[in-house]
Amino acid sequence: MRQSEFRNLQSTMGGERIPILKMGEFLLVTIQVDMHDRLALILQDDLAERICKTGARGVLIDISSLQVVDSFMGRMLGTIAAMSRILDAETVVVGMQPVVAITLVELGLSLEGVRTALNVEKGMELLRSSLGPRAKEGRDGRGRTEA
Repeated sequence: MRQSEFRNLQSTMGGERIPILKMGEFLLVTIQVDMHDRLALILQDDLAERICKTGARGVLIDISSLQVVDSFMGRMLGTIAAMSRILDAETVVVGMQPVVAITLVELGLSLEGVRTALNVEKGMELLRSSLGPRAKEGRDGRGRTEA
């Protein structure tokens, strides 16, 4: 989708967005509404922009309110994780309901590259441990931010 098409799509949505909160070096996304394809694309774009603007080292996506997931939504989670990795941020998806996990497996979506945790607390621990000393010291592990 081209940038102009995406902006037109956003304007037709009435500005509907999923909040992205900054918590230290991490971004927290809590999905509390039924996701439709357009909203998922907007989230993907907003998240990429926020990672770049904030220099976030990790992204935590809480999907505990999602009761239904389709193949598009599953691929979108994988795409967000891949995009975040390219932008030098780890992604963890938390709060997956059993029915959502079953549906993803039945759809044949293994979500490669997407790390998961049972809840937000465990997801934060996973992000902190995966970043090691870089989470406290800076991007290069020596207290300096890489260019």
